[in-house]
Amino acid sequence: MTIALEGVGLTHPGGFQALRQLTLQISSGERVAVIGPSGAGKTTLLQLLGTGLMPSAGQLHLLGDDPARLQARGLKRLRTRIGLIHQSPPLPPRQRVITAVLAGRLGSWSLSRALVSLCYPLDIPGARAMLEPLDLDDKLFVRCDQLSGGQLQRVGIARVLYQRADLLLADEPVSAMDPVLADHTLALLNRIAADRGVTLVASLHAVDLALRHFQRIIGLRDGNVLFDRPSAQVSDDDLSALYANQSLAEQGHEVVRPARPAGLGAGTGILRTAPRCL
Repeated sequence: MTIALEGVGLTHPGGFQALRQLTLQISSGERVAVIGPSGAGKTTLLQLLGTGLMPSAGQLHLLGDDPARLQARGLKRLRTRIGLIHQSPPLPPRQRVITAVLAGRLGSWSLSRALVSLCYPLDIPGARAMLEPLDLDDKLFVRCDQLSGGQLQRVGIARVLYQRADLLLADEPVSAMDPVLADHTLALLNRIAADRGVTLVASLHAVDLALRHFQRIIGLRDGNVLFDRPSAQVSDDDLSALYANQSLAEQGHEVVRPARPAGLGAGTGILRTAPRCL
């Protein structure tokens, strides 16, 4: 079992309860999308799975370890096995793309090797191999501040793929990409995860992409799991309940419910119109 949550809750210092009594299990090699309205707790859940946050209640097990019980060295070792793809990758503007990609292995390299690689990249072929399927190999020596938002997201993905983590976490990894690139990138992530036999968990606002590319869908709302089932079994009623916005409805605004197009099953045809979700 790669991920196990038992009654996990998380309350921020100000008292806001972001996650409420979550109980989930995700097996090795599963590919799971987490969907839900803004503020549902999707990013908080991924931060928890990436050990950036610790539970306020319940038990969390990742890759056979309980992060809350680990000492600093053990926690660092666990983090080298987890790759987190950020919506806005934390890339220094003046850093070159090759350096940003090779930074994926800084956690497992010695200090001397890491310092040398900052000045003299040690694995140019390896970085290029991660960038090529993302259509960025021509940007190898370009500075990050010369890239678009979508290109920066792809550099962040290449860095995590170079890390070769056992658990891949992706927080809105394609939000800045056009529809064609977003579809291609998610297909690539799923294919690499399947080839490597690693677990992939991604949060997405684009319901159509989640249904198309992921085997299992977890619907999160107000910090609770509203549903958890195979993508082919997610219904229009599930999506309507997940994205219902009573406040907007009471103000007289038209609320467009996301609906699953008829006949779409996991891994089947491309959606030609993305559902609008509030």
